[in-house]
Amino acid sequence: MKNLEMQQFKSDFFKALAHPLRIRILELLAESDKNVNEIQTLVGSEGSAVSQQLTVLRAKNIVTGTKEGNRVIYSLRDPMIIELLAVAKQIFNNHLVDTITMLDKFKTPDPQTNDKE
Repeated sequence: MKNLEMQQFKSDFFKALAHPLRIRILELLAESDKNVNEIQTLVGSEGSAVSQQLTVLRAKNIVTGTKEGNRVIYSLRDPMIIELLAVAKQIFNNHLVDTITMLDKFKTPDPQTNDKE
């Protein structure tokens, strides 16, 4: 039963990350804690979109919000998120290198096939 619970947790966790704006918000919070206005300014998005994505991230316990006066300061619940984002970037880069290598093979003429007619 423990394995199934862990798999469900991972599934829910990755679903919560499955939105480009949520990933961007996490990248910003990895740099430092921020309030909604700061996040909005940095992502260049409307407040309602940012607030909606923060609600999802809070519901999944990925970020926390701390009230300071009339503002809520958001932060990552677990600093391991920073490492997760770095690993995801590295995986992307590895895929990109593989794709470039594959494309280069298509561009480079194969020495075995001589194009003389």
